Amino acid sequence: MPPPPALDFATIAKALAEVGRWLSDKGWVPATSGNFSARVGADSVALTRSGVDKGELTAADIIGVPLAGPIPPGTSAETALHLALYRHAPNVGAVLHTHSQAASVLSRRHQAQGAIALSGWEMQKAFAGQTTHEATLRLPIFPNTQDIPALALKLEAAGAFDGPLPGFLLAGHGLYAWGASLAEARRHVTAFEFLLSCELDNERIRP
Repeated sequence: MPPPPALDFATIAKALAEVGRWLSDKGWVPATSGNFSARVGADSVALTRSGVDKGELTAADIIGVPLAGPIPPGTSAETALHLALYRHAPNVGAVLHTHSQAASVLSRRHQAQGAIALSGWEMQKAFAGQTTHEATLRLPIFPNTQDIPALALKLEAAGAFDGPLPGFLLAGHGLYAWGASLAEARRHVTAFEFLLSCELDNERIRP
């Protein structure tokens, strides 16, 4: 796939702030958790700064970051992971990271299996390239660590950026999802969060 069309920084910063507030309203980025980014041209991205309540996010809280580095001060602690994904996959236009309860609980519960199996849900068709609810999709789970540069290298080596699904879970941490555009990334996050909520409810009532 060709790279997504470039957007100017001011436009993408405003759009990221709007998406961040929307995700906060959903309860998927509590406190100051979560981070969001979008590609700006071929050589840089726009990314949320650290320590901001996403319900109060504004365009002033978005920082420009060169893909090749260095990482400017004040950006999210997980900036290196975003940059690794963009460098690995030129077709990725936006990355959204959430910390919902369902993602946090299920990622710990299924960590030993290395993935959560999604099957039989009509919502699976919300993911780019998926055309049926009959497929079994595996959402990968990887161990969490505070060493983000090392984590980014491990994830890339493990194929986390190349799977059939546009996302993965970090155990006890949350969901990373992406898309060719910010709109597609938002659709993918919405689908993942819906499916994870359904799976969590299923496990609560399963005998």
